[in-house]
Amino acid sequence: MTTSIALKIARGQMEGILSTETKDRVLQSAQYVQEITKKETTVYGINTGFGPLCTTKISAEDTETLQYNILKSHSVGVGNPILPELSKLMMILKVHSLAQGFSGIQLNTLERIVWHIDNDAIPIVPEKGSVGASGDLAPLAHLFLPLIGLGEVFYKGKTLKTKSLFKKTNLKSVELGPKEGLALINGTQFIAAHGIHVVDRLYNCLTHADIIGAMMIEALQGSIKPFSPKLHALRPFKGNQHVAHRVKTLLDDSEILSAHADCDRVQDPYSLRCIPQVHGTSRNAWLHLKELVEIELNAVTDNPIILSAEETISGGNFHGQPLALPLDYSALAAAELGNISDRRIYLSLEGKIDGLPQLLMKDTGINSGFMLPQYTSAALVSENKSLCFPASADSIPTSLGQEDHVSMGSISGRKALEIIGNLEHILAIELLCAAQAFDFRKPLKSGAILEACHKHTRTKIDHAEEDRIFAKDIQKALKVIRSRAFLDICNDLSTGGLNSQHHNAFEEY
Repeated sequence: MTTSIALKIARGQMEGILSTETKDRVLQSAQYVQEITKKETTVYGINTGFGPLCTTKISAEDTETLQYNILKSHSVGVGNPILPELSKLMMILKVHSLAQGFSGIQLNTLERIVWHIDNDAIPIVPEKGSVGASGDLAPLAHLFLPLIGLGEVFYKGKTLKTKSLFKKTNLKSVELGPKEGLALINGTQFIAAHGIHVVDRLYNCLTHADIIGAMMIEALQGSIKPFSPKLHALRPFKGNQHVAHRVKTLLDDSEILSAHADCDRVQDPYSLRCIPQVHGTSRNAWLHLKELVEIELNAVTDNPIILSAEETISGGNFHGQPLALPLDYSALAAAELGNISDRRIYLSLEGKIDGLPQLLMKDTGINSGFMLPQYTSAALVSENKSLCFPASADSIPTSLGQEDHVSMGSISGRKALEIIGNLEHILAIELLCAAQAFDFRKPLKSGAILEACHKHTRTKIDHAEEDRIFAKDIQKALKVIRSRAFLDICNDLSTGGLNSQHHNAFEEY
């Protein structure tokens, strides 16, 4: 499974199925568990308690009760519910993990989870409560309360008690068998679902940052020389080369560039000149996260692992550290995109470039122009800096010391998405300023893609001749970015220059 496939299933664009081969593996694994329960040997999670109670033997009569109790006792989440799509992704990822046949789950339990996915009956999961140790215990417990008739779901536009859902759909509680409660709540699906959203949304931000940055280069009469492949061959980081190639391609055949080819400016400020180095480094971080998230999507992350009736392994595949660190790294990468974007916004307002009025408006004094949108971008950049402290740098022992090192990866994922949300608004403000500044270069034309992106922007947001409620314009620009219309324009107008084979590592998404 890839991040894009997981998203397509979550968004109803692709159907996930349990093949006959998969069902056979699941049935075999469940049979192993049944055989283990008949033996005198002690196996963690099957005939013992959990966590610090791992040495407490559980009788066969109490095993079923234990499965229900673990779902109830671990449902301790607080805060706002996560997005329904994140909850749905958690279920998709959990099914994909359990279906590999190493978890002892019953087939009918797995099929009930698939029913929830296919019918968009999405469990309500609070955002806080996981330390990313035995995976995401609290969120996963909430996610699967509906299997036993408890909890709440989002269904057909309403939040319902699970009992009400059962009445509407004629469903009954699933009868959980040995090991199933533990298999359901052990795993990294909360962290991984957030990782999928980070991969998806940061990719969109990276692409827009390149396009809007190129638009700013044109508006501010920047040089194309810093994007020369000869320069970047001497320091061949993949991300740097990719971004330099993209920006150079966007600026090809520009009349604006030609018009100031003989100017006496020696070099541009870093926010223009170092776009390949800054955007490119963030792109490298994105690629690293994508690669690691896709390993996790296809992994078995619960505990213990059932290899046969004779062999089980109690290990630490549920520990969130493999994603916690790269999520924190990606959060920093997103924050830096916003940081350099704000510098370009400020640069466009100074009025030091020929042809651009101060504050990007001709009649200032009575009008403040684009002064205040930059205040907002500055506030968002500062907030992102405060969010950049890595959650994975912390660890607080839990479970009476049994879980004495935890990843805090769930917090890494939530913070990364919060930073990306701020970044999208910063880029929206830069798009406003870039489009306004771009207007002052008319009638000269830029490259075809930049012209088309500017034209699309102007179908949503008019050029500002005087002050207005710019908050409304920011929201319109945000919709342009989130709609991904610029990506469609690039795909439609590019003849291979933007997505050359040399740079496919960043385009396969």
